[in-house]
Amino acid sequence: MEQDFIDKENEGRRNAVSRFEEMLRNQEAVFLHVEDYEEIIQQYLETENFQKALDTCRLALEQHPYATEIMVQQAHALADTGQPDQALDVLEKANLFHPHNVDIAFMQSTLYAATGEFEAALESLESILPWTDEQSEVYFQKGWVHQQWQKYNKAVENYKRAIELNPNHEQALYELAFCLDLTGKLEESLDFYRQFIDNDPYSYNAWYNLGIAYSKLQKHEDAIHAYEYATLIKEDFASAWYNMGNAHMNLGNFEAAKDCYEKTIASEQPNADTYCCLGAAYERLEQFDKALLNYQNAIKIDAQWDEGWYGVGVCLDEQEKWFEATHFFRKAIQLNAEVADYWTGLAHAEAQVGNVMSALEAYEQAADLDPTNPDVWLEWSMVHYDQGDYMKAFGLVEEGIDEIPDNAELYYYATAYLINAGRYKEAFQYLENALILAFDQHPMLFEFLPELEAQKALYRIIDQFRR
Repeated sequence: MEQDFIDKENEGRRNAVSRFEEMLRNQEAVFLHVEDYEEIIQQYLETENFQKALDTCRLALEQHPYATEIMVQQAHALADTGQPDQALDVLEKANLFHPHNVDIAFMQSTLYAATGEFEAALESLESILPWTDEQSEVYFQKGWVHQQWQKYNKAVENYKRAIELNPNHEQALYELAFCLDLTGKLEESLDFYRQFIDNDPYSYNAWYNLGIAYSKLQKHEDAIHAYEYATLIKEDFASAWYNMGNAHMNLGNFEAAKDCYEKTIASEQPNADTYCCLGAAYERLEQFDKALLNYQNAIKIDAQWDEGWYGVGVCLDEQEKWFEATHFFRKAIQLNAEVADYWTGLAHAEAQVGNVMSALEAYEQAADLDPTNPDVWLEWSMVHYDQGDYMKAFGLVEEGIDEIPDNAELYYYATAYLINAGRYKEAFQYLENALILAFDQHPMLFEFLPELEAQKALYRIIDQFRR
């Protein structure tokens, strides 16, 4: 019903604009009420027809020279067309006619802050504090100005004051958590939220932001409990369901995460991000058909969503449809070439279809982007190993060891490659380091040495190290 109302309201605005433009084309005398002009200008602003908005503002102000809202809209249009000084001049004139107007002060503070005049921005807000009933919003705006000024402690003070005056100020609760995180005081915020909840246990926003704080502190179990309370109070709280899903993913609870993402989609207009998260949950559950469907849904909603293209590629790769997978990996890279996983996915698929040179080039790109990811070095080296070039394979894991000297897998792979190359003395040096770092991982070596006698000899060496 609410969406129907919004649609009808937008249709009414469009009809008003059409009638207005027809009158101008026919050169009819135009005289409209202030409210009619406001609707027409608002439509122009929303559709970014700024020049038409400015022309209509001038006409409206000729007929209604003291219309504050029109002046504020004119200032918006001037600001959006890169004329902040002219916008401020308009607001100064409006302030003379209507001092202590909240909309004027907010717009002034936004423009001053955008041009780096933070003190002037704060003065505009301070000037209306004694005269307005919207003090919570004024303190929120003060917090935002301090945040832009990178004075985060002052921003925290103002956000807290805004919340004290309006416990349901959702944006203030969110920005407070953000600033506390930046200042390293997120742990301290927990007491603030708990005290807030003690005073108002049915504030779903407070529970939600407590969950956000716990999530940022990597306390995912606590975060889930907080999000659960938020959704008990507000069953269709999409953001809480979504973040609860993320917390479950971090804990490896993929079935629970899937349920949370599905409830997110049921609670709000689905978006590409949520479909990708749901796809990832199905992927971790190895239900690749369902994962694929959700990644495809993400692309349908937003064809520029690179994670969706990558997700489709991963699912096709898992289904051994490697040739098809390369297309989707390449599309993800076309949209965002700075993600190492996209290059790794492409490299693996290219290797599987026999495009060795393309695979090696893609692994090199991945290593440049994320040299501390051991999987890149291991997979890259395996391409050379499969071709029987053991020393090239060893050279790559040696590079990986330089980047990640505490990764045991790299040492085990180096050992295997050197043994296959007949470099036993060097191999045992790497084996010793591997065993020191992670003794329990040594069975992976036997996969590289299928001959029983070789396995027995290697096991005797490992057994001596155990003793």
